Amino acid sequence: MDDLKYGTRNKRGDWAPTEPAATAPLFTFPPQPLKLLRWLPHYFLPFNVLWAASAVAWWLWVIPDVETMRSLAWGWVLWLYAVNALAIFVFFGAVELRLYVLRAQGNRFKYNGKWPSEQPSDVFWFRSQNLDNALRGFLIGIPIWTLFEVMMLWAYANGIGPWVALADHPWYLAMVALLVPVIHEAHFFCIHRLIHTPFLYKWVHSIHHNSVNPSPWSSLSMHPVEHLAYFATIFYHFLIPSNPLIALYQLHTAGFGAIPGHIGFDKMEIGENRALDSHAYIHYLHHKFFEVNYGDGLIPLDKWFGTFHDGSKDGEARMNARFQAKKARLNAKNGSAA
Repeated sequence: MDDLKYGTRNKRGDWAPTEPAATAPLFTFPPQPLKLLRWLPHYFLPFNVLWAASAVAWWLWVIPDVETMRSLAWGWVLWLYAVNALAIFVFFGAVELRLYVLRAQGNRFKYNGKWPSEQPSDVFWFRSQNLDNALRGFLIGIPIWTLFEVMMLWAYANGIGPWVALADHPWYLAMVALLVPVIHEAHFFCIHRLIHTPFLYKWVHSIHHNSVNPSPWSSLSMHPVEHLAYFATIFYHFLIPSNPLIALYQLHTAGFGAIPGHIGFDKMEIGENRALDSHAYIHYLHHKFFEVNYGDGLIPLDKWFGTFHDGSKDGEARMNARFQAKKARLNAKNGSAA
């Protein structure tokens, strides 16, 4: 495919889409029913359906029986970790292999023209972004993900929590399942904005932002505190009547769903003239500019709080104006303190 039909490339080799990034019309006021109907398939396809299907597969073929889960034991805990780790290795690894190792589509649709493997840095373990990111995911991220998964399943098996049977309330649980991406987005925005406060950014979130040029392994590369906050999305299902299958879907939305924003490509080619949209641009701009796009655009929280950047020149002007105003406030504060 010719990526220049869809965007432009600067002298550094960085590619950007022609169309500015947009938030979903889900919370637009006044409502726009026709626009919402045209967008609605994107709410499900391809990613949310994939995460939901993976949760069903886990429930059918991976999760132990209730009797086993009533007691905490290393056997089934390590089994869950092994399956989660293998799934991430295969899924993230396949994308990494195709786009970054084999470079099957070259740099077509690649936001940052450079390749992480060609940029060693002391901020990473072994001076390698790929090794650092992968190790942080497998040694810290997936164990914490599995820990929360085990806690939820143990609580379910022991009747702890407001669990609802699928057979008893199918329509209610269908609505809860539909809200899983919304819950994820709201939670992600809140904890993401929190860890961008100066103290938490310095000691926690800066680990993730070392990957200015993210790739698939960057998806779960975080400080342990950030992992704990990120996967804490599971606890909403202890506050509202829910079902462990839906809670599992919530975890998969966080775990597997971390990859789209870190692919580093706007589109993944799946044929000579076909490509899959990654919807990664909003989060890529966050990695590039740091103080914009704390959410992924499903809920227009960044628009409401004035931190949205759509990648356009106007978006950059608004961002720079906000940065200048912030700088002026800090100068005025320091001047008054002196």
